[in-house]
Amino acid sequence: MTNRIGIAGISGRMGRLLAEEAAAAAQLSGGTSRSGAAPANAPLYPSISALAAESDVVIDFTHASTVSAHAAALAAARTPWVLGSTGYSAADQAAIEAAAQLIPVIAAPNFCTGVNLLLILAEKLGATLPPTGYDAEILEMHHRNKVDAPSGTALALGRAVAAGRGVNLEDVMASGRHGHTGPRQDGEIGFATLRGGQIVGSHTLSFTAADEQISLTHHALDRRVFATGAVRAAIWLRAQQPGLYTMRDFLAL
Repeated sequence: MTNRIGIAGISGRMGRLLAEEAAAAAQLSGGTSRSGAAPANAPLYPSISALAAESDVVIDFTHASTVSAHAAALAAARTPWVLGSTGYSAADQAAIEAAAQLIPVIAAPNFCTGVNLLLILAEKLGATLPPTGYDAEILEMHHRNKVDAPSGTALALGRAVAAGRGVNLEDVMASGRHGHTGPRQDGEIGFATLRGGQIVGSHTLSFTAADEQISLTHHALDRRVFATGAVRAAIWLRAQQPGLYTMRDFLAL
């Protein structure tokens, strides 16, 4: 069965990598582009709706601002949707969930296998290490042009730790410490954000107690790792029933 994969934002840095991986693993149906440029031999479509009509699945790493509109368009076309954008709002999340009533959707902050294994370990450590004795902190660094902070992957790590501890991240999150903050509170999940250069993505989760520290680190060395994972997920997603899936579902973890 041929899989026609469309790329939203095909002319961007990630879009071009996604197009290369889609052409290698399946059939590249084309893409959309705000700049009007596209890789060679990739048809451009004037809208996400037009792209969806010519694709069996669409991969979308564009921007949080497009999420709700793309959700509506892909649901109307009944085209499965691989969503890699981060930093979207609660209203956007509701739009994603509404689309998933009609089409299969896989939404993930990171399509790298290693990161998704790290998320599982983060939840297990959160469940095992008591919050009164082990302080959880997440440090992330990305390239200077990344616009959202903390990163979607950092937030996913925090949610995994919080799930292990049986709490909501929003209730225990400490981000952007500055000035006289007072002592650290038991159970806090702290975040620190660094930006600079062309760092693809680096995340470290640490649990620190009075007498020991456990740290887990993942470095993404090439953006292609995200594109490869997203295309693999797209081929898998086409065979699924409508619903909202995660990389954990795809990897059967």
